[in-house]
Amino acid sequence: MKKDWHSADIIAAIKKKGTTMAAVSREAGLCSSTLSNALTRKWPKGEKLIAEAIGVRAEIIWPTRYSGTKYP
Repeated sequence: MKKDWHSADIIAAIKKKGTTMAAVSREAGLCSSTLSNALTRKWPKGEKLIAEAIGVRAEIIWPTRYSGTKYP
């Protein structure tokens, strides 16, 4: 079974893309700290925003959250 990415790895991947969690959160119209909720608990909207910022599908970042879910 695959493991979810560590939150530090997610944050690092976002930084490598030239942005921050806070910036991605604000761009989505959220409070700057709101997006961090997706790092610790299932939140599909936040997971999608993070995945899009990194350029990787959410089920790759959090395989345990998406096990059994079919994606195109």
